Amino acid sequence: MLYRQRVMQTALTETHLDSLPLIARGKVRDIYSLGEKELLFIATDRISAFDHVLGSGIPDKGKILTQLSLFWFDFLKNTVKNHVLTADPIRFPSLLAPHLDQLAGRSMVVRRAQMFPVECVVRAYLSGSGWKDYQATGAVCGIKLPAGLRESDRLPEPIFTPAAKINTGGHDENISFADVVSAIGTDYAQALRQLTLEIFTKASRHAESRGLILADTKFEFGLIDGEIVLADEVLTPDSSRYWPAEGYAPGGAQPSFDKQYVRDYLESIRWNKQAPAPSLPEEVIERTLAKYLEAYRLITGRTEL
Repeated sequence: MLYRQRVMQTALTETHLDSLPLIARGKVRDIYSLGEKELLFIATDRISAFDHVLGSGIPDKGKILTQLSLFWFDFLKNTVKNHVLTADPIRFPSLLAPHLDQLAGRSMVVRRAQMFPVECVVRAYLSGSGWKDYQATGAVCGIKLPAGLRESDRLPEPIFTPAAKINTGGHDENISFADVVSAIGTDYAQALRQLTLEIFTKASRHAESRGLILADTKFEFGLIDGEIVLADEVLTPDSSRYWPAEGYAPGGAQPSFDKQYVRDYLESIRWNKQAPAPSLPEEVIERTLAKYLEAYRLITGRTEL
């Protein structure tokens, strides 16, 4: 009943903050300028699949993503600094006061960072594009793996498989570690790889303690005053592949807490994956929201946003 009541709410799919400068409107986040040193990140209820924003939002999805990111930023604070200044509306700049109805629970004031042009992807299990790559080449992003692995098998150890950030709406491009070195230098490349694997190990242990397998995820890092910080979102179902540990059975795809249910629906209606993207029926919205809420509950141990 809780899920149905939430679905009846209106999804926030686009924000409008008067004269506040809009810097970017991504697949999920709207980003506004708060001066030379600060930004306002707002997670909307938009949902995308196959590189298109769909015609329906998922009510409260933006709040779930924001609260999960805040949980993880805090959980990891002794491992890596982050860009968050505050998510408390009471501490927001006064110019945001007229817009708190759009901001509450789904926004963060953050420090501007000089972002690295690399998505730091880490994989511990063979799934998704990694599984397709392995089937074709016996490797994932050029990293040779043992023969005979099955879909969803655990890898001998987590692997760092970076991607170049491409802000054109398409897929990011997988690149080698050598490409990362060429783009940002050896010291930063090694630091990002080490941080990525360290954060992943710590997060995986927590997920395991909560009955979840963290199969893969991606991080984004930037520089603030010359120091590497974790930025954007972190370890949400939009950026990570979570599986229930109970019932884990390699040899095929696993049930997950991401938007796979949406992708399956879109495949079932034979959408051609071209604009305009379709809207979703209420049942698909409900089931998707339930997945996000369950991930939030399991990861954080909380029942309320």
